[in-house]
Order: sequence, then structure tokens, then C-alpha cells
Amino acid sequence: MAKRDYYDVLGVSKSASADEIKKAYRRLAMKFHPDRNKDDAGAAEAMFKEAKEAYEVLKDDDKRAAYDRFGHDGVKMGGPGGSGGFGAEGFGDIFGDVFGDIFGGGRRSSGPQVFRGADLGYELRLDLETAVAGDNVTIDVPTQVACDSCSGSGARKGTQPVACSTCGGAGQVRMQQGFFSIQQTCPACKGAGTTIAEPCPDCHGRGRIRKTRTLSVKVPAGVDDGDRIRLSGEGEAGRNGGPSGDLYVEIRVTPHKIFEREGANLSCEVPVSFATATLGGEVELPTLDGHVSLKIPAGTQSGKVFRLRNKGVTTVRDPRQGDLFAQVAVETPINLTPEQRDLLERFETAVQAGGEKHSPRAGGWLDTVRRFFERISS
Repeated sequence: MAKRDYYDVLGVSKSASADEIKKAYRRLAMKFHPDRNKDDAGAAEAMFKEAKEAYEVLKDDDKRAAYDRFGHDGVKMGGPGGSGGFGAEGFGDIFGDVFGDIFGGGRRSSGPQVFRGADLGYELRLDLETAVAGDNVTIDVPTQVACDSCSGSGARKGTQPVACSTCGGAGQVRMQQGFFSIQQTCPACKGAGTTIAEPCPDCHGRGRIRKTRTLSVKVPAGVDDGDRIRLSGEGEAGRNGGPSGDLYVEIRVTPHKIFEREGANLSCEVPVSFATATLGGEVELPTLDGHVSLKIPAGTQSGKVFRLRNKGVTTVRDPRQGDLFAQVAVETPINLTPEQRDLLERFETAVQAGGEKHSPRAGGWLDTVRRFFERISS
């Protein structure tokens, strides 16, 4: 019998977040609990194992990526994650993986807990030219790093942390609550498994100190507003020897004085004089590669958009060059001299004498207005 799609097994979409996947698994784990399925334990166990297998794959980023690309053939299930029943190892893992955060613990461990450092975020502001071309940018990031004085142990130099007397160095204590035996973070050592008699004077026993780190970020060509760059291991230092978190650099592109960007395309507004729009001509148009000449046909109306192919930008996801869209804005003359006003009035009189052939849009608009008022008055 062919395996069901893992997303269908858990009842989530392919775009589901890690939290949504965990919640779906928790719901199914409780649904197929042995105490709730005594009349059909065999079928319930099969459903539980199917849900467990799906969760083990989809909770892991690498396994999930392989499954999304190659299906079941891309994932090699192994260890207790791919099999197990309602025994201590099978069903008990649910509470380590899924419910551990509720009770403050994680998977069962024979030693002190280690904690991964927190992920950090940094907002990097770039101008449009830098975002399009790419660059190496230096940033200063305030973070938590391992204390040099105590090498991250939290104990004064020359001393060492000692095993916690409450949990015996395990970092966890076991609590019995009815049917369940739950491991909980030790309240005395907060999961460290050790206590510090003589704290380090520099970090005050925390093992970490606050420091501003200078990092170099390689910004790839074509990044856009909202894109994120992940710097693995550049987040906060972990505790008890845990790995450091990651740093996510979010790109913010500042507004440009000339261009607006939409993906690989650019757009801009081009002021054109009344005479050029009427008689035709050429205007100089800026691009990110230099200036180009844009031909304006005679009789061009304000709002007309001209498309200049391959004068846009590329993106990090597509190397093809976008287009530049230039919208004409016919500029109305201001601060006229008496002579200019006289010439313009005589021009206007001559244009009106020619009727709609000189102003087809105005003539059509007046006809539309006339019919509108005739309809509402009838």
C-alpha cells in the first residue's frame, strides 16, 4: 500500500509553519492515545505511527526540503523517529518533542541541558543602486557572546561549576502526574545541571556578556525590500556549550528620488513641456546605466507611458533584465509674462475655432457630460 502524503497525514498545507505542524501532530497524538482507543488499538497504533513518521520528516528543515523535492524516495527514515509504538520510547517521545515546551523540558537527557542561542534580526538600509548592484557591507550588531574571562562557564577563573544537588547534574527532575511521568527543567539550576559557588566577576555567572560585533555582509546583486540574508551562527551565543543562533539581515531599500521599483521593473515620471508634447521632440531620460534619449511623438498626452525594454534591473531570483516604464507628465507653464499670456490666449482662440479635431478627448468628454445630464433630467 502506497504511503500517504505527509502533509495530508497531518492535515496541513505545504506552506504550513513549524508551529502549525507541531500543533497538528499534537492533536493527532492525543486522538490516537491508547486510553482513547482500547476498542481498536491496532488501527490507532497504525495511525499514530503514520503521524509520527510524518512529523519526524516535516519538523526537520533538511528532511522536509528533500521530501518536498523528491517525495518519499528523498527521505530515509531511521532510528526511533521512523518507527515506534505506544511503548515508553514511542509514545513518550511525543511529550519530549511536542509537549516539552509546556512543561519546560525537552527530550530526556542523561546530562545537563544545552541551549541554543537566540536568533537575531538586523535591518540593513540600502539605496536602490547598491541593492541592484550588490556589495559587501559592514554592520555593527549588539549581541550576547561567550565571556572570555570564564570561557563561558560562568565560574570565576580557577574554579569550576559543581553538579546541582537537586537534579544530580541531569538538569531535569522527573514528576509523576497520574498516567504520565514528566521530565521538567530543574528549578534549582534552571536546566544547567550545575551551580556556581564563585560567579565570574565579568559576566556575573551568566557565562555571556553583551558586546557589539562588527560583521561583513555579502549583499547579492538584485536584492529587494524585505529580502532576508541568513548568517549562520552569528546570533547570540548558546548556553552550556549550546550552538549559537543565526543572524537574519533584513533588507530595507530607501525610496529613490527618481525611480520606483516593482520586482525587476522600474518606473519614473518624465516632465515634458507643453510645446514638446504638442509638436514632438526628444527628452533625456535617466536610467541606472546612464542617460538615454526618449522620442516624444507629436500630440503626446499627459499620462502616456513609454516602455524601454531591458532598462530595468535583475533580481536575486531571476537574472533577466526588467523594463523601464516612463510616464509623461505634461508641464503647465507658470509665471507667464503679459506677452506670453497674449500669445497663449490667441493660440487658445485659434484651437477652439478648429473644433474637435484639435481636442478630440475634450469633445468626447463634453458629449458624454451632455448625455448624462439629459438622462437624469428626463
